Amino acid sequence: MNAPIDVSFFARNAKPLTSYRPYWAKRFGTAPFLPMSRAEMEQLGWDSCDIVLVTGDAYVDHPSFGMAVIGRVLEAQGFRVGIIAQPDWQSAEPFKALGKPNLFWGVTAGNMDSMINRYTADRKIRSDDAYTPGDVGGKRPDRAAIVYSQRCREAYKDVPIVLGGIEGSLRRIAHYDYWSDKVRRSIVVDAKCDLLLYGNAERALVEVAHRLARKEPVESITDVRGTAFIRRAGDPTAEGWIELDSTEVDTPGHIEDHINPYQTTSEQAQAQGQSCSKEEGAAASAQVVQVKPITIHRPQGAGGVAKLPRDRTVIRLPSYEQVKSDAVLYAHANRVLHVEANPGNARALVQAHGEGATARDVWINPPPIPLTTAEMDYVFDLPYARGPHPAYADEHGRHDGATKIPAWEMIRFSVNIMRGCFGGCTFCSITEHEGRIIQSRSEDSIIKEVEDIRDKVDGFTGVISDLGGPTANMYRLGCRSPAIEAACRKPSCVYPGICQNLTTNHDPLIRIYRRARALKGIKKILIGSGLRYDLAVQSPEYVKELVQHHVGGYLKIAPEHTESGPLSKMMKPGIGTYDRFKTMFEKYSEEAGKKQFLIPYFIAAHPGTRDEDMMNLAVWLKKNGFRADQVQTFYPSPMATATAMYHSGLNPLKGVHRDNGPGGRGETVDIVRGEKRRRLHKAFLRYHDPNNWPLLREALKAMGRADLIGNGKHHLIPTFQPVTDGGYQSARRKNSTPGAGGAKASERAAAVVKTGGAGKGGTSGAKAGGSKAPVKGRILTQHTGLPPRAGVKGR
Repeated sequence: MNAPIDVSFFARNAKPLTSYRPYWAKRFGTAPFLPMSRAEMEQLGWDSCDIVLVTGDAYVDHPSFGMAVIGRVLEAQGFRVGIIAQPDWQSAEPFKALGKPNLFWGVTAGNMDSMINRYTADRKIRSDDAYTPGDVGGKRPDRAAIVYSQRCREAYKDVPIVLGGIEGSLRRIAHYDYWSDKVRRSIVVDAKCDLLLYGNAERALVEVAHRLARKEPVESITDVRGTAFIRRAGDPTAEGWIELDSTEVDTPGHIEDHINPYQTTSEQAQAQGQSCSKEEGAAASAQVVQVKPITIHRPQGAGGVAKLPRDRTVIRLPSYEQVKSDAVLYAHANRVLHVEANPGNARALVQAHGEGATARDVWINPPPIPLTTAEMDYVFDLPYARGPHPAYADEHGRHDGATKIPAWEMIRFSVNIMRGCFGGCTFCSITEHEGRIIQSRSEDSIIKEVEDIRDKVDGFTGVISDLGGPTANMYRLGCRSPAIEAACRKPSCVYPGICQNLTTNHDPLIRIYRRARALKGIKKILIGSGLRYDLAVQSPEYVKELVQHHVGGYLKIAPEHTESGPLSKMMKPGIGTYDRFKTMFEKYSEEAGKKQFLIPYFIAAHPGTRDEDMMNLAVWLKKNGFRADQVQTFYPSPMATATAMYHSGLNPLKGVHRDNGPGGRGETVDIVRGEKRRRLHKAFLRYHDPNNWPLLREALKAMGRADLIGNGKHHLIPTFQPVTDGGYQSARRKNSTPGAGGAKASERAAAVVKTGGAGKGGTSGAKAGGSKAPVKGRILTQHTGLPPRAGVKGR
């Protein structure tokens, strides 16, 4: 059975969200929408806002939009909250629209990182923005969190700035910036914010808001988990902390192996070349019993030692100047950051920026304590309008025409049932933002939201598009032991295999599926979030339930690759697990008498991928009859482990060393750089496109695999070359342009999936959707092999 999250270590070490005394402005009641203008404030009887939120997204009052969640949570605490959405950043005047905030500014770039929102994986400008009415691009600046913070300071310089959102979360320390191809400073320094709240920040934000309301100076708020801020030399709030150099925790050189907390005593002894058998004697047994995880000791008095208290220990990372100039130290700092990620045992981190008179420290407190089930219900049960603000309506008062917001359309009839992901995929930033502890809503809360959609949301036809979250099937999964969960420092619970302490019981999720689809007025429940098929195969009953009742024709799933080299750098399961799931999928589809299709997704140009790996993947695709219409290219998002590989050429998963390469202790990683090689890797995924054949022929000959060039079924590409325009036209999206130009919506979707946008991103990419039967004789493709859904044009 699952260990209830409410009795975990985390639930016992946090102040409940509902325990604060409401602020005096609670008397004004609940707003139908948080105001975006002075006129709306006057209608509510407000003379000012206590908090003004600034966001790069259009304001959609829905629990899948971060700014709506933050606004409603603060409103429930009694604060008057206004929103300035997508302001003109050319001057500070638009930031004065709601007047001076009484307490603080809340700033975010939006549900997506602004650079990923505005640029493709090939650094080309996008022509669209799914978070803007009409899908119009250009409504937010590059590095929006920095620009908005600067304008807020210009508007009212004495008002504290609290920065949050995924853009801030992923830039809390010095980080590699793919778009400028250099290491940038912490966003806390560049934005000049007073506080950065990283991760899902309800707990931290509520505490900060109430403390500021009590007139506590923002510079004295240095003890809140999940926050980062600037500290200068001589700061009295830093007294009492014990500083530990990060190289003593994980030196970029030799380091003893950490003890595996899941091994038995005898296994630990055996791993160290020892024994715990009785015949080895009491002394040997005592030696084994004393085996403990590494503890750094400091001298105390005359030869004594003292254990450092974790809650008062801060780890000093290499400075910004050091990681900027030394790729080994950058990889080391990234590794330490990921090691110190479990709220149960993480220590504070500090990183110096600048020298001399400009020297200051960026201080990062340990991650926030996850929300309990009761707190998750509290957050999701707030009175969301579940639609865009009326200011975005067209002349008919609707939001499904020219002013439609695509991101809202995508989640309009969906329900978010959980947060967090313990998958640890290195290319994904969901874990860095939401954490790896799963936070689940109660069954009653989820069913209530389904009923609200049925009864209150305009245009509902009886189909729920998703019951999911960052992943579809981690609901109520977690560690069997609260003590082990709090002590664990593994980056993933499912790689290289599923941890023996992880519960894989899908029964609670199955009950929700059955209860939801039994509701009156509900015709279909689809599952659109990412599916961890390695977990799903542990529960055949779940796979059967999913396949026979919640797949509408095809299921897109993401093995990401077929070869062990790149898969080991992604921390993804082997292709054998995919084959196992495929067998179950086909078996249960046949039992139900349904013709359904499994369509795999793959990533091109991921760190650790050789040209030969992509060639083998292309051969696998052709052998299995897949033709990828649009491909996902690796996108180095800030702070991801794969991004550290991309920048440093090292593998932080294996430890960071200076003696890399053959014979060394460190592991170098093959990095796919340069436009030509990235094009080659994408071309292998689209081996069937004649535009790619000249490039592939050249590459196959250079690789000594000219045997794959020919006109037979066993060949990858033919010898002949038809006349082509050298371009690529998407069959799926209207804004795809011929040639290399244009910003494809599929790339946007891939970016959202890999960086956790919209509050419901997925890491392992399984998507369920409806379709008609395939056209006879037509080869299935990744996106367009199945016919378009009824009534949908342009696909």
